[in-house]
Amino acid sequence: MGNYSVVVLDFETTGLSPDNGDRAIEVGAVLVQDNRITDRFQSLMNPGVRVSSFIAEYTGITNQMLSSAPPAAEVMRRFAGFLGRHHLVAHNASFDRRFLDAELRRISLMREQEFACSLLLSRRLNPDAPSHSLETLVRYKKLASDGVFHRALADAEMTAHLWVGMVNELKREHSLKSVPFELMQRLMKLTKRAVPDYLKRLAAEQ
Repeated sequence: MGNYSVVVLDFETTGLSPDNGDRAIEVGAVLVQDNRITDRFQSLMNPGVRVSSFIAEYTGITNQMLSSAPPAAEVMRRFAGFLGRHHLVAHNASFDRRFLDAELRRISLMREQEFACSLLLSRRLNPDAPSHSLETLVRYKKLASDGVFHRALADAEMTAHLWVGMVNELKREHSLKSVPFELMQRLMKLTKRAVPDYLKRLAAEQ
């Protein structure tokens, strides 16, 4: 994987879009260095708004739990420190990116790092998977899982295992010596049909 690092992150939220006033209620993240998980960050965060019974049931995060959680601003300041300058990865990254940017803006910070999306990557590298939801991929790839979904740290850990697996697979099955972050970003943007030839050409160049 070379010597770069990624933070794989996941937010649980009150709804689907910060543009509609939805807020993050939990963040979980793992630091992957040299293709191994080396650090973790997890915290509930109290945004000062109530969660619906649907979200409470879906995530297992209740208003009572949030009432004793640290304020969102405090958690985001700590989380910004954890993110450092690492590249970022999320499953369905456009969702988490919108919430990360919105919560950072509330504390007058701006994201500088690039994102890669493990869902888009999986579509390119696992075209035979029955679907590309995190739960389906965990089963399809037989990844380590404690069976908990829709809690931020558990989802971030499983996304990290998926990412590490894709990096190792690219090395093993396509004879790539290194898999830089930029390569993963490029693969996300290729058509499925273009991927095999691109990887072949890359292996020959390396």
